[in-house]
Amino acid sequence: QLQLVESGGGLVQPGGSLRLSCAASGFDIAYNAVGWFRHAPGKEREGVASISASGGLTNYADSVKRRFTISRDNSKNTFYLQMNRLKPEDTAIYYCARTTVPGSPLDPRQFDVWGQGTQVTVSS
Repeated sequence: QLQLVESGGGLVQPGGSLRLSCAASGFDIAYNAVGWFRHAPGKEREGVASISASGGLTNYADSVKRRFTISRDNSKNTFYLQMNRLKPEDTAIYYCARTTVPGSPLDPRQFDVWGQGTQVTVSS
């Protein structure tokens, strides 16, 4: 069974940091680009960041550039999203996903395996 499980969400004050992790099972992420998405109430699901299978290509939404960093550790079958200088507008449920499309896409329609989501709340 192909599965992704997120962890690391929580409540953080504006300006703070969180690191999300996504552990894969049932497949080897070394052969797949992977990404992070978020869904806030009243908004459409948004691609946040993605990274190619080799790790050589990354792609970020403009709203998170220079604040968020996506990385991967294929030896642990896990990838990460480091989120710094968090803002209240970053509040959302964050999902990790994998794709069979090469490169580093951010279109959620191109991702076929999804985690269950983890809540990130940025508030004072």
